[in-house]
Amino acid sequence: MEVILLDKVENLGEKHELVSVKSGYGRNFLIPQKKAIVANETNKKILDHRIKQAKIKEEELKAEMKAISERLTSEVVKVGAKVGKEDKIFGTITTLQLSEAINEQLGVEVDRRKISFPEEVKKLGNFKANLALHKEVNVQITFEVIAE
Repeated sequence: MEVILLDKVENLGEKHELVSVKSGYGRNFLIPQKKAIVANETNKKILDHRIKQAKIKEEELKAEMKAISERLTSEVVKVGAKVGKEDKIFGTITTLQLSEAINEQLGVEVDRRKISFPEEVKKLGNFKANLALHKEVNVQITFEVIAE
């Protein structure tokens, strides 16, 4: 029996993949659980249409993220921190603080989980951060830690 997967199924396949399974497994588990549909001609055409639409959306999202990445690399974001002696800050700069600073200063919403630091930020100065905006768009931005 051939089925089209509607979700990723462990040890079977990815979403929108055409797979061959035993009839009982398809009829009694995959289809009732809404994890798959029967792979007839109509459903195959619908699948092709959905894949084309998903590719178009993916390309639009990728282009949008490239535009955002160019904007982020052209500007330096300033992050404020409380400072002690010898320009050392209390604690460390977190991805949440950087995410909020980017949103506040540039108006770009960046998820904090997509930000990573190559090194810990524990003093004033200029630093780099890596942003994974899209699976194909990674950018390195510069930010400055200033005293509040």
